[in-house]
Amino acid sequence: MQSLTLEHCAPPLLFVFLPTTGTAPARPRQRRSLFDKYSRFWAFQQGVDSFFLARCTALRAAGVALCGRIAYNRACSYFLSYRCVDIAGGSMLYLDYSANTPVDEEVLRCFCEAERRYPGNANAHHQAGAAAKAAMNAATRSIARCLSAPPAGIIYTSGASEANNLAVKGLATLGGAAGRHILSTPLEHSSVSGSLETLQKQGYEVELLDIRSDGTVDLADLKKRLRPDTVLVAVTAVDSELGVVQPIAEIAELLKAYPNCHFHVDATQAVGKIPVQFEGMDTMSLTAHKFYGLNGIGVLVKRLGLALPPLIHGGESTTPYRSGTPTVALACSLALALEKATAELPARAAAVRSLNDRLRAELSRYPKVRVNSPANAVPHILNLSVQGVKGTVFQRELDARGVCVSVKSACSSDGLPSRAVLAVSQDRRNALSSWRISLSHLTTEEELTAFLHAFADCYNTLTR
Repeated sequence: MQSLTLEHCAPPLLFVFLPTTGTAPARPRQRRSLFDKYSRFWAFQQGVDSFFLARCTALRAAGVALCGRIAYNRACSYFLSYRCVDIAGGSMLYLDYSANTPVDEEVLRCFCEAERRYPGNANAHHQAGAAAKAAMNAATRSIARCLSAPPAGIIYTSGASEANNLAVKGLATLGGAAGRHILSTPLEHSSVSGSLETLQKQGYEVELLDIRSDGTVDLADLKKRLRPDTVLVAVTAVDSELGVVQPIAEIAELLKAYPNCHFHVDATQAVGKIPVQFEGMDTMSLTAHKFYGLNGIGVLVKRLGLALPPLIHGGESTTPYRSGTPTVALACSLALALEKATAELPARAAAVRSLNDRLRAELSRYPKVRVNSPANAVPHILNLSVQGVKGTVFQRELDARGVCVSVKSACSSDGLPSRAVLAVSQDRRNALSSWRISLSHLTTEEELTAFLHAFADCYNTLTR
């Protein structure tokens, strides 16, 4: 079986604004200024060879020309080099990769090429539809192969939030007369905890498992709480705030003795950080934008024979479990991003581990700093607290200096302590002071040095 690569797609036309001289883009600061000056305006040409832009005349007068197919590769590189951009005359340092990752250049190119090459609806009964369906099937097989999952179990969604809602609500419904008891953890993403709150309002009994000091689920507590009427256990493989890796295989083994109980795993923060295989669970969620893919597409993997009730109705698409026109280009781009994340995992993880080790060593010099992420957490996520300073305050100070970090996950409510940090530390003040740095293999030593200078400045200002 062929691997999904860029050669499967024909190049699209990409319109960007470049100097009329035809020379290579200027140095980074000049390029960023040019993009800011013209509002980073760019457009993709899909299926046609010319495209009218209302602002064309004014832009040409300013010395800007439209660049098409010939400059495609250069233009993509030009756009994708913006990890640190100018904002109000300053620079931005991005350390929030667990919230969103920049799209990989090859992945973006694959999306553009597939979008141009496959204009047909994959459900249509004509040649264009057949070509789109073939591309969709190839992407599905690639995704299934990377996850050791059955291709028929791949359900495309708009992202992990939809996938989690589909799984949690659907599996609870499947429990039927067997029971209405659900077990989960305080470490879950809001799309899981929010779904559980909705089910609780519908009469389901939801219990949260005890968490050990290292952030992992207390398996003894899980064994004690499991009941004949337990219909669902929902556990994140890696939580987004602390980076704790849960013992998924051990939990799956315990659940074998409870045939009425389904097991959902949120693998959103795990894919691209640790090896992920679809084994021992009923459903598993993930989304492309966490591993250098595009926003707007995710996957729910389900085991064969599981008749999951859909959230979105309207006829069969790629599966009967989620209606909607198949997004071929997004599926192709997700497949490529997943292939790269899987193949490059050892090298990427080693690079991030080195950065994490340095960060922990440097932060240990500050007496009021408490690192909340356990030693066995994924190196990509480092959660910390500064004693006596709310996390939101420290985050704002860093942001004012051009450093982007998060307080809790990006989808959480403001003003409340981190549930994950509170569960592990049992300290409300510490949880209110917590915030998260998330690293990438793209993070450089120079960027880490810049962060440490900004951190020292904020620390000295806020802890006086």
